[in-house]
Amino acid sequence: MSGSSDQASWGELLSGRNGLRSLAVAGGVALHAINVYIAVTILPSVVRDIGGLEYYAWNMTLFVAASIMSSALSAKANDVFGLKKAFLVAIAIFSVGTATCALAPSMFWMLVGRTVQGAGGGLLLGLCYSSIRVVFEERLWPRAVGLTSSMWGVSTLSGPAIGGIFAQSGNWRWAYGAILPVAFGLAWLVMTQINASTTGSTNAPSQRIRVPVGKIALVVLSVLVVSMGSLSTHVGWNALGVFVGLGIAALVARSDMNADIPLLPQGSYSLREAMGGIYACVALISVSITVEVFIPYFLQVVHGYEPLAAGYLTALMSIGWTLGSIFSSGRRPATAKWLLRAGPATIAVSLAALAVLMPMLHLTQTYWLWVMLAPLFGVGLGIGISWPHLLSQVFRSAPAGQESIASGSVITVQLFALAMGSTIAGMIVNAAGITDPGGVQGAQSAAYALLFAFALAPGAAFFIIGRVIQAKAETDARAAARAMAQEITP
Repeated sequence: MSGSSDQASWGELLSGRNGLRSLAVAGGVALHAINVYIAVTILPSVVRDIGGLEYYAWNMTLFVAASIMSSALSAKANDVFGLKKAFLVAIAIFSVGTATCALAPSMFWMLVGRTVQGAGGGLLLGLCYSSIRVVFEERLWPRAVGLTSSMWGVSTLSGPAIGGIFAQSGNWRWAYGAILPVAFGLAWLVMTQINASTTGSTNAPSQRIRVPVGKIALVVLSVLVVSMGSLSTHVGWNALGVFVGLGIAALVARSDMNADIPLLPQGSYSLREAMGGIYACVALISVSITVEVFIPYFLQVVHGYEPLAAGYLTALMSIGWTLGSIFSSGRRPATAKWLLRAGPATIAVSLAALAVLMPMLHLTQTYWLWVMLAPLFGVGLGIGISWPHLLSQVFRSAPAGQESIASGSVITVQLFALAMGSTIAGMIVNAAGITDPGGVQGAQSAAYALLFAFALAPGAAFFIIGRVIQAKAETDARAAARAMAQEITP
């Protein structure tokens, strides 16, 4: 948990060359994230126009699968092309996919476009996070991670608004078309601000990065299996999909532990190791945010809010994430340790509070609404205050020579957890009666079951990160003792 004692300010990160580099790195995440929410918003209009309702879910399934595949390849792309060219390749792939979506005459071509988009977007995400270690000095890492992660919160506000405007006017294709100029602007920033001499870290890999293509393919297969199981409304098929998908992932992990060509860095599969604990927390916190998919439904069915009002209430989670990231970034090491544990605790308490409040019918009264605002905001706030420091520890705890693999794999772990979390969430609400008996009673039961169950994930992260902090402190103390002994020894 150590870091530079010379704390950097937001002004230093956002001014001069650092400001333009920050715009390039954070802009890549924003481009991908805003596109995600635009696509979700306009999809009903898309199927009304070109058909393909039976393939509705595969728009996101193929996008996520391709994103996982390409994010896992981001370290190799950086190694082969260099950071600038790798960024430009990612933007080019993303732009081709976006143009295909905008021009798609049928659902087949829309799915092709979404797959290509996902490949470019996943590569772009992996490069954005891993480039922080290279582009900025170490003392700027928490601020840069905070700025970058806050783009997800910004996107949940702007993406639906952009998509909604074009969908409502009957011009959904222009929603994709509007993304292209932004992609071109990002490419210009990368060309002018990212170069071979731009480096904030001396911990470059000591050898060429090799890619475990077979294991990456199996991880993608596990996501596809889970997604196929989720297409059924029968809980048994949902559970089978999750079981088989996690089984495939477990086999990959077992074979990867001592592999010559690893998918994740050494120590990632053991909670006794810093990397394993950090990646576990990344996954558990990522799982907890997937409840936001169902929050608007609960607010509309149980409490009678209009779609727009329910959407804005759900956006409190995103606002909390953004403000939490900005507030917590760049704090001193002692404060960072506290925030690392306070974040998961805040998420767990907030989800448990929502589990109690959401099923209550009398919350339709105005004064009770204010009670529910706090836990909605708290879920996002908990993510925001811990995420920058959690990702910074990925950079600092990576084994020597595996820094690029470690930082690039964060997105792979996050996307995998989001895919699994979404499917498990769907399985829980189906089992709890969201469709049978359905209606208000089913929504109440589903809200209670989902929110309580998912409060366990950040609760587990709270204890795991505590062990990581303690282990890191003991390691630092032993290293300091050895250094002192060497100085004393003549």
